[in-house]
Amino acid sequence: MQTLEAISKRCSLKTHLSKKPVEPEKIAQVLDAARLAPSARNLQPWRFVVVQGDEAVAELANAFNETNQEVRNAAVIIVICAREEDDVTRDGKPYFLFDAGLAVENLLLAATELGLVTHPILSLDEGETRRILEIPDEYRVVLATPLAYPVESSYDEAAEERLRERIRKSLDEIAFYGKWEKRGTV
Repeated sequence: MQTLEAISKRCSLKTHLSKKPVEPEKIAQVLDAARLAPSARNLQPWRFVVVQGDEAVAELANAFNETNQEVRNAAVIIVICAREEDDVTRDGKPYFLFDAGLAVENLLLAATELGLVTHPILSLDEGETRRILEIPDEYRVVLATPLAYPVESSYDEAAEERLRERIRKSLDEIAFYGKWEKRGTV
């Protein structure tokens, strides 16, 4: 699978997660893809906590809101943290969050290429997540994502439906050329 294909095929389907173990090599591949993301001044503020095993996943799922309880069915949850101290803040923009987002996107696309399901979760109790995983105070919990194989019997249809339902604005609505509101083409 090529990058553009992974971008077009990636979708979040937290209800189709299998408990089938994810091979350590695949976990390492998605983490390595995240590690290779660019960051402001190359500070690489991200850290990743890999949570595995039914009990550990279930305990961590308690820190997520009620709409994300399906992650209990995941083989792995990856929690992405970033250190505010590793920041290049200009004009009030917290770059450490942007940098973490770049790493997460790499992780999501690599997982898609490897046939794994992800679902970025921002709605979690940061304090509880920090407590459960013993994350130091200087790190913010940015988000978490399950990393799992899809339940094969229903995933392909669900993914196709989700992708069909996914509405994206046209380039005419979001892209300007030369100046704001100047429409056209490249």
